[in-house]
Amino acid sequence: MNKFYHSIYLNGKLCKGCYNCIKRCPTEAIRVHNGKAIIIKEFCTDCGECIRQCPYHAKLARRDTLDVLEKFEYTVALPTPTLYAQFNNLTDVNIVLSALKQMGFDDVFEVAGAAEIISEESRRYVQENEAKWPIISNACPAVERLIRVRFPNLLENLLPIIPPMELAAKLARQKALKETGLDSEKIGIIHISPCPAKITFPLSPLGITRSEIDASLSVKDIYPVLLSHMKHAENHIENLACAGKIGLGWELNGGEAAGIFTENYLAADGIENCIRVLEDLEDQKFNANLEFIELNACNAGCAGGVLNVENPYVAKTKLKQLKKYMPVSISHQSDYTCLKKDDLYFTEPIQFEPVYQLGSNISENMESLNAMEKLLKTLPGMDCGSCGAPTCRAFAEDVIRLNAKEYDCIYRLKDHYDQYKNENSNENNKIKKGDSL
Repeated sequence: MNKFYHSIYLNGKLCKGCYNCIKRCPTEAIRVHNGKAIIIKEFCTDCGECIRQCPYHAKLARRDTLDVLEKFEYTVALPTPTLYAQFNNLTDVNIVLSALKQMGFDDVFEVAGAAEIISEESRRYVQENEAKWPIISNACPAVERLIRVRFPNLLENLLPIIPPMELAAKLARQKALKETGLDSEKIGIIHISPCPAKITFPLSPLGITRSEIDASLSVKDIYPVLLSHMKHAENHIENLACAGKIGLGWELNGGEAAGIFTENYLAADGIENCIRVLEDLEDQKFNANLEFIELNACNAGCAGGVLNVENPYVAKTKLKQLKKYMPVSISHQSDYTCLKKDDLYFTEPIQFEPVYQLGSNISENMESLNAMEKLLKTLPGMDCGSCGAPTCRAFAEDVIRLNAKEYDCIYRLKDHYDQYKNENSNENNKIKKGDSL
């Protein structure tokens, strides 16, 4: 399995090499060479910021199409609460869940229902592991991948519990196996994702060896098809919901922390804000009583995913209104007798991946770092992006890694040209002076 797989890719025919993406990528994973953007897969966390910022729609996310429904004898949809927030005047989530069945799915299982079970176990884990405070949520795969490559000292703070989407897939498969008697490979568990990072997770999971999710559809792809079934679903509603306020709240910034029932938490959204929080945590700037940190790469939480339809802040308001009259919680760990405590936890540790290091060992790294700092002093420090890198420091690192040449910097090239012209002029003057003598 490719540990650096990412679902975001570039359509070279649409790319204009405009430098917008290299300036907005929070992990400096994009370069522009020969007039086209290049994504460095080791640096990319699939946060989707480049998709959001590209004016030419050249950044896209790989995902499955609705044809995937034909590949299995029995299919189960895993809708996230964000899906509900795409529709106007929705008063009952069962309308959306019923419409999913009418459009071709055999069953549905709410990711929000699994989130309530995860909240239960997370509360227990946080209370029993004070030595690891603050515990960092792993619900956002983009943040999880960011910590893996950039903040190795914080890996032990990660909550070692599988994300709700994975638990939902596991419970949905167990239910389908029991009800249908089919072999597991004939059952398709299909996640409906609001972002590229959650499409990447099943294909390159962290903390587990293999995901139970068989395919991923995007909210924006399923929305128009689902919309056509909504009217009929209103008149033929099935009671399929298995989540209350806590489960739906996970999609909003601070919702996961609210499900843990603690006031000593920090919640941040937007990948740049997440990076700032992680840097401050490494520098030990937070109070020792801080119990839990919830981080979402998208602004407004999962409601701000780039594969949604609705404006993230409108969607956020819709979700708040929708869960207003819901019960606090519906799903509980005790409701699933087939579920063991070990089913909720990571089966393997998440390892640090030193993709940003300049050498293979400490000696090489220090030597390369010194060479990079020396080169950096000769650069203009304007971070103009004309070299194809987002900053002068990133460009200097590229040169040390042999991924760029020193004179790709137009200012270094100009200085070199001026020096050559002056030297050539002085040489010509000497020759002329010699001729005159």
